[in-house]
Formats: sequence, structure tokens, C-alpha cells
Amino acid sequence: MAELPEEAIVEEKFLAASGPGGQNVNKVATAVQLRVNVFALGLPPYAYQQLKTLAGTRMTAAGELVITARKFRTQDANRSDARERVAELIDKALERQTRRVKTKPSRAARARRVDTKKGRSEVKAGRGKVRLD
Repeated sequence: MAELPEEAIVEEKFLAASGPGGQNVNKVATAVQLRVNVFALGLPPYAYQQLKTLAGTRMTAAGELVITARKFRTQDANRSDARERVAELIDKALERQTRRVKTKPSRAARARRVDTKKGRSEVKAGRGKVRLD
């Protein structure tokens, strides 16, 4: 997993979290909202596009990736969870996708397809009204 450079992190904000923590939830801001400047990461264009796709609504128009972590009871655990999630997203974006190789169906496969279509056509034609000639 890639290490997240500190200069890429724009802002780390702590919020009051819902979820586990009991009455402590109302007193302590344990949730972490991490904002990462994607341009500061210096990603190649293909990785940037993939990251945009993977992040979806978590990516702002200004090129910031916003991750909110509120799974744990402590700030420290949530902070490390948010950083791990960002690093996972970046790693997934850096994976190159294999190019699809176009293929054509063989002549025999095309002939089989036409034969089955003709067979279906005959079945359906046989469903017409019965004429007594």
C-alpha cells in the first residue's frame, strides 16, 4: 500500500460522530474528515481518471478527495482508517487495466446463429392462423 504524502493532505477536520461511543459521542469529536489534494499526488493521467471514477461523489470539482471516517471510537483510529482508505483508493487507481482485444465470431459460429434464427422463424410462422384450403 502506498504511503500518503503529508503535502497532499489539505485539511484534517474532526467532527462529532454518530455510532459507537455511548455518551462520549456527544462530548468528543472523534470522526475525521480528511481532504486530499489529488493534484499534489502527481498521478499519471490514467490514474487520475480512474481515481475520479472510483471516488465518485467523494471527489470535489476543485480536485479534492474527501474521506470521512467514523467507524471507531477514537480520533487516532479514525484518522488512520481515513488514511488507509485514501491509500487503498490511490493504489486501486494506479492499477492499469488490460486493454480489451477485439475478436470476431468465426464463420461457423455466424452460420450457426443464422440457422437458429431461421429455426425460430419457422416455429413462429407455424403459430399463425390455421387455414383450411
